[in-house]
Amino acid sequence: MNRNARTGLLAALLVFGMTGMAFASVPLYRIFCQATGFGGTTQMKIGGEAPGAVAGKLINVRFDSNVSSALPWSFAPEKHVERSAVGARKMAFFTAKNLSDRPVTGTATFNVTPLQAGQYFTKVQCFCFTEQVLKPGEEIRMPVVYYIDPKILDDPDASRISEITLSYTFYPVDEPQPQS
Repeated sequence: MNRNARTGLLAALLVFGMTGMAFASVPLYRIFCQATGFGGTTQMKIGGEAPGAVAGKLINVRFDSNVSSALPWSFAPEKHVERSAVGARKMAFFTAKNLSDRPVTGTATFNVTPLQAGQYFTKVQCFCFTEQVLKPGEEIRMPVVYYIDPKILDDPDASRISEITLSYTFYPVDEPQPQS
């Protein structure tokens, strides 16, 4: 193999490898964040049980809601702040309404602040795990079941947290293009 062919092959392999890393980076980052709580990513234990309330340890949970300007919905928490005992299972509700004259599918992203609290905020059930389809004018209540892991009390960086904000943003889901 001559020198130009080898250089071309190495350049092609480099481009192929970098493209593969670009596509793999988003799911790998998501897995990393879910495992560590990095960037305010909450823990998820679908169907899991809360460990039980720790007496006298309360944290305010603030609920924040946002909607992409490309999604014709209204979206808001029913309560903006809830006092939660550390370790106790809690449920909060959000309401979403399709303001358009056509069915619209949306999906929610979420995060927790302060960032140190993300690894201790566990969602057992959440509307953000699935896409939501609302018919024209339809309004729905969506629950979030969560608890704050008592391990937060043992973390020197997180033990003094008195308020956690759970924030959701709804975005439209791209409709699949018809096959031609």
